[in-house]
Formats: sequence, structure tokens, C-alpha cells
Amino acid sequence: MTLYPQILGVYSMTKSTDVGHGTTQGHHTQTTYWYVRRLDDDTYEVQPLNARHVPSGLRNALSKGDFITVYAPEPRFYEQRTIPALKSLRDKIQKGEEHYAQGKLDDAEREFLKALMIDELNVEANMGIGSVYADKGEFQKVSKVLDILLNQDASFVEEQRVRFNRFGMSLRKQGMHEEALRYYSKALEYNDKDENLHFNIARAYFDTGRKDECITHIKAALTIAPDMEPAAKFLRYVEKRGITNK
Repeated sequence: MTLYPQILGVYSMTKSTDVGHGTTQGHHTQTTYWYVRRLDDDTYEVQPLNARHVPSGLRNALSKGDFITVYAPEPRFYEQRTIPALKSLRDKIQKGEEHYAQGKLDDAEREFLKALMIDELNVEANMGIGSVYADKGEFQKVSKVLDILLNQDASFVEEQRVRFNRFGMSLRKQGMHEEALRYYSKALEYNDKDENLHFNIARAYFDTGRKDECITHIKAALTIAPDMEPAAKFLRYVEKRGITNK
């Protein structure tokens, strides 16, 4: 049984166009490089490589028929350029996360910035540096990072769940409740069955004094996970204070 997604490596796409007219007419060929994953038996996902040879930007899904007629494998390019660049990127992100976990915010910021020089749209690096900026109280920088993350589907995939929740918690802890709610609300568009997400939204609403919305999301969390004790305790606490959801 084949497990998906499969990383297929780098493929090229070549386009030829005629330029000019008459005696000045010429032929122009352009080759672009793409990072490819196979999502299932008949679906391929392509993402362009940036100037540093790493996948960055919008991903597009193609049928098998469309893919094999347009794209050609580039194993040497992948091995010599993309794999080393991806390793460098991941190493910098890992170092940044290690520094952040140790409370070394300046060192973490430095590593995340190095990673963003390789891929300015990288979700992990942006979440990491966003958490650093939030902890430092550099709220204008956080807002810029948040705009980048909110415009990328990759910010909300399951693989990013730990980083996603950490960044959201950083926003809340620094009093950036509206920013946290923007972030969480966008995540609901991708997965409204995540009890932890509803619970975190409830806490953000509580912090802003919007108790009705708070209770709505606590109850949503408990509907998904009836045994979620922190949510049950939170609900009892809110209701004990005389708050009701009308």
C-alpha cells in the first residue's frame, strides 16, 4: 500500500514562445523548477522553487495526466541544490526553536531571520519569529508576521499544529487578544473539529470580556471531546461567575 503524500523531488517545466515579428522574430525558451509531491494515485502537487532553490509560495494540484505531459524530472538539480538548501533551512529553524525553548530570544531571532533569508514565506520560521516578537513585545513586527501566516494555507495544516498553538499562546500571553482571535478564526476555516482550537478561542474571548462567545466555544470543545477536563473546569468557572450564554 502506497503512503501519501510522496516527495518526488524537483521537476522542470519548459515554455517556448515566439517574440518579435518578421525578420526580427525569435524564439524564447524559459525553464522553471518546481518541488513536487504526489498526493494520491491521480493528484500531484507542484510548488515553485525560489531563488535559493527551496519550495516557496502557492501550491497547485494537478491530475496525473496534466502533470506528466508538462513536467520533467530533475534529479541532479534536486540532489545538488534543493536538498542542501532544505537542510540548511531546517537546521536554522531547529536552532531557532531550541534557543526559543531556552528563553534565548535574541539567539532565536537571529536563527529564524537566517531561515527567512532562505525562504521568506516559510511557515515554521515565521511562526518562530512571530513568537519571539510577541515575547519581546514588538507588536508591529508581530502584525506583519501574522499577515504573512494568514495568507498561507500551509499555516493551518495538521503538521503545524504544535507550532500553531505555541504562536497563538504567545499572542494571548502578550495581550494581543484580537490578533489571536484573527489567527484562531482563520484556523477554524480549515478545521472546526479541533477541541483545543475551540478551547483556545474561548480563552481569548474570555480575556476580552466577551463571555457569550467564550461559552459558545467551550461548549463546542466539550461537544467534540466530552472528557476534556480543562474545558469542563473552565465552563464551571465562567458559569459560577454568573455568566450565561444567551
